[in-house]
Amino acid sequence: MKVAMLVSGGVDSSVALYRLKKQGIDLRAYYLKVWLEDDAKFMGSCPWAEDLRYVRDTCAYLKIPLSIIPLQQAYYRHVVQYVLTELQQGATPSPDILCNSRIKFGAFLHAIGDSFDYVASGHYAQLRQWKNTTELLCSLDNQKDQTYFLSQLTQAQLKYLLFPVGDTVKHILREEARRNALPSSERKDSQGICFLGKITYPTFIAYYLGKQAGKIIEKKTGKILGMHHGYWFYTIGQRKGLKLGGGPWYVVKKDCTENTIYVAKEEDVHSYGCDSFFLRDTNWIPYLPKDGLLQVKIRHSPEYLEAVFQSSPRPLVVLKKPERGIAPGQYAVLYRNQACLGGGKIVLPLSE
Repeated sequence: MKVAMLVSGGVDSSVALYRLKKQGIDLRAYYLKVWLEDDAKFMGSCPWAEDLRYVRDTCAYLKIPLSIIPLQQAYYRHVVQYVLTELQQGATPSPDILCNSRIKFGAFLHAIGDSFDYVASGHYAQLRQWKNTTELLCSLDNQKDQTYFLSQLTQAQLKYLLFPVGDTVKHILREEARRNALPSSERKDSQGICFLGKITYPTFIAYYLGKQAGKIIEKKTGKILGMHHGYWFYTIGQRKGLKLGGGPWYVVKKDCTENTIYVAKEEDVHSYGCDSFFLRDTNWIPYLPKDGLLQVKIRHSPEYLEAVFQSSPRPLVVLKKPERGIAPGQYAVLYRNQACLGGGKIVLPLSE
């Protein structure tokens, strides 16, 4: 069996690589370079140099050949442009979901063709074969589970994948890395969006979309509370970064035409909660779910929301109770009995 292993320089993919090596599998490691160097230099940081150093040290230590695959143009075309378009439209994009479906298990699978039997990664997820289909199951580590980010993968992609660490909780995985002296054993977990590295998300947005002054208005009273630098920096439910006194304040609405952000105090936020939404651009693993009770995630989190799903005439999710922080463009991912069923982008019903 020949396996192409995606490595990132983190402890998860390092342990996954080590486990496959122990099994005597014919392995080659691949590091996907997705950031544009000129942009990274302009923003004052190189998001991939440190990662690549850990990747090289790990592969040398385990005596596994390494290839670096440049996918910057594909990433810009399929992920960055998507993110920028969504932000300009006032939506909340999920770039890591697109990175997995279009790049790691999309453009990369296309690049290596049929030269490998499987592609492995350090994602926290599990796979199960059932009736000629591949099910995507949650990891044993509920805190680290990454099925939310894998929810747009298709059967054609899943049948080629391996997730060697999906059956392990993080602290045990970290101990395994230390016990086997892997170079990344003490490296901190990465945070934020996969391609940004040490570059902050606001820096990325400002570089491409710039800044434009706008008003921050209290939704309840219509009072102007302050100014902001552009609605594209904010998402529904956001609390941090508003820099307003007398809070905490939460973003409850955005007016893209007027470049206005509406906020509410914590005790008023429930008034602007959402209890139902439609789904578009759906992907189902492995089939359209049956109508009825299920669980849903509206962001990467260990928490599930109870909901009722209705498939026709268009996919509809009705929450058991209103939830704040639901924004158009976010992905809602459906679950039943620890199986990820897939999902789609949130479309909110028409309101004021």
